[in-house]
Amino acid sequence: MQASAHPGETRLPAAVAVVGAILLYAVLPSAMQLGPRFVVPGLELALFVPLVLANPRRMSRQNRFLRRLSIALVLLIAVTNLAALVQLIHSLVTGEATAGGQLLAAGGQVWLTNVLVFALAFWELDRGGPVSRFRVKRPNLPDADFRFPQDEDHDAIAEVARRSSEKAGWVPGFVDYLYVSITNSSAFSPTDTMPLTPRAKLLMAAESVSALMISVLVVAFGVGLLK
Repeated sequence: MQASAHPGETRLPAAVAVVGAILLYAVLPSAMQLGPRFVVPGLELALFVPLVLANPRRMSRQNRFLRRLSIALVLLIAVTNLAALVQLIHSLVTGEATAGGQLLAAGGQVWLTNVLVFALAFWELDRGGPVSRFRVKRPNLPDADFRFPQDEDHDAIAEVARRSSEKAGWVPGFVDYLYVSITNSSAFSPTDTMPLTPRAKLLMAAESVSALMISVLVVAFGVGLLK
């Protein structure tokens, strides 16, 4: 079962997602960026570096400053990607967009960043965050924002039940939240993981709406321009 002596979740998957989101924004067309090209990516890196230095290999240390810093980083990525989406839609509505290939590429970049930022948000918020999930004993964890299949698999067939939360002390990691974000962004609704709290439901709704806007407005228009 889960114990407070657990070394913590590995840092690498979430770090790759953050770096990926920063790079995706950095290579967007200048018209879709806020300010000079490298200002926002530089600010995001300035927030990210202290987080990596505090937990370079595993998510084992947390305090109020680090918690606020990590949430601020996710918010910054989310706000700048939302601004890029707004600018992208504006270029469609006003007729400024004329290059279908470039439009499709930018739409894909915004969509992928959307998937990453919501995965990071789910990962940061659920059950108190990545450090709490692995280091705090289960009875003392904050209420769950998401219900994963493993939370209900304890009475399934033996080979499934062995990996359940109750019998194996399973705890969701970043890859699990990335999967939730991908499926929610693709299906525009929850699949196998259900949101439990109002904030989780609002986050999933926001991701679905933004993904739908990209799919319907951007992709459809871009394909039309390619004809």
